[in-house]
Amino acid sequence: QVQLVESGGGSVQAGGSLRLSCAASRSTYNMAWFRQAPGKEREGVAAISTGGGSTAYADSVKGRFTISRDNAKNTVYLQMNSLKAEDSAMYYCAARGAWYPAPLVPNLYNSWGQGTQVTVSS
Repeated sequence: QVQLVESGGGSVQAGGSLRLSCAASRSTYNMAWFRQAPGKEREGVAAISTGGGSTAYADSVKGRFTISRDNAKNTVYLQMNSLKAEDSAMYYCAARGAWYPAPLVPNLYNSWGQGTQVTVSS
C-alpha cells in the first residue's frame, strides 16, 4: 500500500478557488480525489492515471476542477475553481494499481488519506 497525506483545504467564499495536494509515498499509482459531505455517500470527484495521460471527472465538477500530478514530487493536485456551497465536504485522496474499471468508484480503491476539509460559504 501507499501512504497518502492531503493538504490545502480551508474555507472560501462561493466563486473562490482552492488547490488541494496529496503527497504519496510512491508515484506508481493511479490516483483520485473523492469527497464526502455529512449524511451523504462518498463520491468520486476526479481521477488521474499513473502517467497523467488519462483523467476522469464527475459531471458536477467538469470545467471547474482540474486534477494533475507531479511524479517527481510524488504529489497529485486538485485545482478547484468557481467553488459552490455544494462543493463543501471532506476531500480524500486515494490510490490503486489499476486504471480500469470505474476510476471514480470509491470501493475500488485500497489506499486512502486522512482527508482535508473544504468549506464554501455562499
